[in-house]
Amino acid sequence: MAQVWKCSGLRWSADGPVLVWQGGRRSALPWGKHVAFGVAEGGVRTCVGARGNACAAQAVVPGRSTGARCEECARLERAHSVAADTVADDARPYRVYLAWFGPGLTKVGITAVERGPARLLEQGAVCFSWLGTGPLMAARRTEELLRAALGVPDRIPYAEKRAVRSALPPTAAERAAEIERLHGRAGALGGWPESLRPEPFRPVDHVSVFGLARLPAAVGEVRELVAGGAVRGDLVAAAGPDLHLATGGGVVVLDTRLMAGWQLGPVAAEGGLAVPVREFRRVPGVQEGLF
Repeated sequence: MAQVWKCSGLRWSADGPVLVWQGGRRSALPWGKHVAFGVAEGGVRTCVGARGNACAAQAVVPGRSTGARCEECARLERAHSVAADTVADDARPYRVYLAWFGPGLTKVGITAVERGPARLLEQGAVCFSWLGTGPLMAARRTEELLRAALGVPDRIPYAEKRAVRSALPPTAAERAAEIERLHGRAGALGGWPESLRPEPFRPVDHVSVFGLARLPAAVGEVRELVAGGAVRGDLVAAAGPDLHLATGGGVVVLDTRLMAGWQLGPVAAEGGLAVPVREFRRVPGVQEGLF
């Protein structure tokens, strides 16, 4: 593998998903694109660092880690994270939102106004609506109020999101129904901070953006990349950090966060997956594992 790059992650642009590489190179991912890359022979996965700085120890990290950071860099990254509730002096305005990922999978969260819907695209939200806008701490208090009063979480595991993407209700109105009910209940609650301005219910649907209409059910997901391994498949959908790739054995989901920290390069387009894949169980008692 003569030429190698390191992936900085999947980003969502106005034109759809884009893979970003160290050094600024970008790879657009239109539907139908054949995705093919290999992992350097004899390579190891190293920590991606924190806050834009390289890891001083160049520590080796596990293949199955979606964070791709050593303990020290993960601590530094989290110390400056709004999501971890460690930042209290951010003067930017924030929005509180309700996001829906599938039947029974709704969460509440906050994001900076300047980021627009980017956070919702990054999480793979199938549809969402804003709830209110205001200072960070007011948004935080509102998020906690809604979690307690409505019984909605602030996190949903990606495994649960992936499990329902191919079986979503067919219309945007049906997909928005759950957050519409919760939005109405939230607006009727007392105790909202005075500095938070309520927002009307205006659902935004991402099924077309993600390519989820008529999405075939996935047969499995990549567990990790390995030295000398290869990934090949045609892109049929993408949501959050996940690429849904059509392979000879069916659609397999690749969480692009697993790519970070590896040296990757081109491989022949022909061939299949040569990385560990976890098969999605269809029948109780069937052993997991495609390979």
